[in-house]
Amino acid sequence: MSAPHTDVEQVEAANTAFYEALERGDFEEVSDLWLTPADLGVDEEYHDPADSGVISCVHPGWPVLTGRGEVLRSYALIMANTDYIQFFLTDVHVSVTGDTALVTCTENILSGGPAPAEGDELGPLVGQLVVATNVFRRTPEGWKLWSHHASPVLAESDDDTEADDDGTKGLNPDDGPLG
Repeated sequence: MSAPHTDVEQVEAANTAFYEALERGDFEEVSDLWLTPADLGVDEEYHDPADSGVISCVHPGWPVLTGRGEVLRSYALIMANTDYIQFFLTDVHVSVTGDTALVTCTENILSGGPAPAEGDELGPLVGQLVVATNVFRRTPEGWKLWSHHASPVLAESDDDTEADDDGTKGLNPDDGPLG
């Protein structure tokens, strides 16, 4: 077993490699960064890999995806439909316990779709703020993703920051689902 500070550095490197592979649209590398049944010692010939150490992924606004097939298919779809994506990670925190590591971070995402007209390089760029939890597992080949869960951060509107007539902030029962 490696020293704790080395484990944290290795997990940070694996986490960075995941986001860099997404930025490059490198599907093969993204695939290699996720756990496989072989990483878990599962013989696929005799066991359904979905039954053992299932990997999972939740993209913002998507249902939970489980198993390598569903998870990797989702990344293939995202890469095929995203002309440009860049991640600026902030608030990165790594915790390692034994052969499991937990990374929490904020994904400051800048992305662009297809060009709206011939000759344009990119469509409009859109920014998004997402919080993510990545769970890694130690394998003989290094740290690999076991689970990724990302949720959007709702932006505060100007209305939310102003006090209501009674001095409260956003607690008007006429606002929102109770109104």
